[in-house]
Amino acid sequence: MKIWMFFLFGIFWLQAQIQEPVIWESSLEELSKNRYLLKFEAQIAPKWHLYSQFSNPEGAIPTEFVFDDLNRYKLIGDVEEGESITNFDKVFEMDLTYFNNSASFQQEIQIIDSNIKKLSVEVNYQACDDRLCIFRTENFNFILDGSITTFELKVDKKSQKMSQALELELSETQFLKSSTLKEGTYSLWNIFLLGFFGGLLALLTPCVFPMIPLTVSFFLNQSISRYKGIFNALLYAFFIVLIYFSFSLPFHFIDSLNPEMLNNLATNVTLNLIFFAVFVFFAFSFFGFYELTLPTQWGSKTDEASTVSGGLGIFFMALTLAIVSFSCTGPILGSLLAGSLTSEGGAFQLSIGMLGFGVALGLPFGLFALFPNTLKALPKSGRWMTKIKVVLGFLELALALKFLSNADLVAHWGILKREVFVGVWTLLAFGLTLYLFGIFKFPNDVKMPLSRPGKFLAFGSLILTSYLFLGLISEENKLRLFSGFPPPEFYSVRGQESDCYLGLDCYKNYEQGLEIAISKNKPILLDFTGWACVNCRRMEENVWAVSEVYQLLKENYVIISLYVDDREKLSPDKQFNYQFDDGRIKKINTIGKKWATFQTINFKTSSQPFYVQMTADGELLNKPIQYTDKTTFENWLLQGLENLPKSKSKAKYFSY
Repeated sequence: MKIWMFFLFGIFWLQAQIQEPVIWESSLEELSKNRYLLKFEAQIAPKWHLYSQFSNPEGAIPTEFVFDDLNRYKLIGDVEEGESITNFDKVFEMDLTYFNNSASFQQEIQIIDSNIKKLSVEVNYQACDDRLCIFRTENFNFILDGSITTFELKVDKKSQKMSQALELELSETQFLKSSTLKEGTYSLWNIFLLGFFGGLLALLTPCVFPMIPLTVSFFLNQSISRYKGIFNALLYAFFIVLIYFSFSLPFHFIDSLNPEMLNNLATNVTLNLIFFAVFVFFAFSFFGFYELTLPTQWGSKTDEASTVSGGLGIFFMALTLAIVSFSCTGPILGSLLAGSLTSEGGAFQLSIGMLGFGVALGLPFGLFALFPNTLKALPKSGRWMTKIKVVLGFLELALALKFLSNADLVAHWGILKREVFVGVWTLLAFGLTLYLFGIFKFPNDVKMPLSRPGKFLAFGSLILTSYLFLGLISEENKLRLFSGFPPPEFYSVRGQESDCYLGLDCYKNYEQGLEIAISKNKPILLDFTGWACVNCRRMEENVWAVSEVYQLLKENYVIISLYVDDREKLSPDKQFNYQFDDGRIKKINTIGKKWATFQTINFKTSSQPFYVQMTADGELLNKPIQYTDKTTFENWLLQGLENLPKSKSKAKYFSY
């Protein structure tokens, strides 16, 4: 399917031989003071389809509306569209939702800023007939006096010249073909373990823990034989794993539609602020101020369905558990979702994390069915589970701060510097310590004598508080245990000689770094990174900081660090439109968009961290590499120096 789609887009040159298949018209209707209705009408050529917003993204690209300046006005509801058709599409060989002949869309808005005179809307859409597809971007300017200006993104001479500057003339490109641009097994294993740990925490909550002996006993007692009971319990555990794993599948559709989309979501300031607010909301639910629940009828319907005999009934039993335990598992699942989708691995990492969560949650039901006598060893349900929920609440607040930090870093607000971040974490750890020692309590909580596990947990929290406090007041303590989570060391209230890690010389503009590499006769290390990139920080703190690696970088390479999530606007004279091979036109108006596009078109990937070794004249010295360990990265740097062209003096480069 992917090859077929690529072929369709690859025949873009045929578009010059046909008329534009979709002609757009727009109008503006004033509903009341400060409320307007934006209307979009599309006339579609015969035999052509314009695809709905809700069409299956595995096929044609759905129509998308992008609204600018949402701080000056707000959207009332979603974009509404007229009647569409769902039918089998011969081109994509699947059922798709589309429009024939004409299409209509409308969006209601409310003005917030009375000084706004116009607003812009971008419409991205795909249209296909039985032989080819086109992708277009249509831009509308709505003048609030009722007039409308419609324009299309153009690739003028200025844009063509600046686009060419982004396209490198690389040699030794066999290194790109041999490169494996996937997360290492070590990293994925860590993600699985984190998901597994989250599942174990969910097991200890009052929503899940009491269900273990009840469910296992049910299967063993209600089955005609012990082996049948074991089989049913194992099937129940399998369905739990399957249900939680399936939660990640829709995000793979988004990832396949546009590899940059999830990365853009990860670095979106608004989205990170929303995650921050949601996590705070989750935390207070764990503290007992309110309870999160899904609609009651969902649990009722699945519970009724669970009475069906056989495997289908067991599946609905597992689904019922997932629904009724949401008040405890929801915040943990939210952490997995946000943490995965705002990281470099996107949907694949989410699937691995969800798999780990499901395995941890389902495993006890299978194991206790195999060894029912061990059920007696389980601690009795009690008030200690409330303590677990409160601990989870503190963890949610700590994670919430990470998303606020992401927004601060990307937007360059400068309000959550490293010391402020660590200081808040220290206060949270101290608050948790006071709670565990019984100094205060939350609603629906009662004071309990400090048990042996409770003492262990309380002293562990005290040690954590001390560790964070030392990291706050001492420059020697680098908080290696939390590498990647606090802001980078150069993002500090203290004055720093360099805004690069460990004071290394680095350049945040490719052209500037290239000039330095030429003047110093040194190879280039291209560092595709991001302000909100956790694995980038881990690489810097755990690998770059090692003395051998640090010296290699400092003495032998010109480091060019390109931040693909930087939302700072380019000056008007630096903005341009880039046209991809498939005809798509992308407006390059921020620093991050420029370097993200630079990475995509030259190295065919959009993930970070991503490291490239090359000479100033574009010769690749080694295959690109991503997140890895110290030994692998050091050997990679050395191999790149060994691969320097014979025409260049290695002695000038090689100093370690």
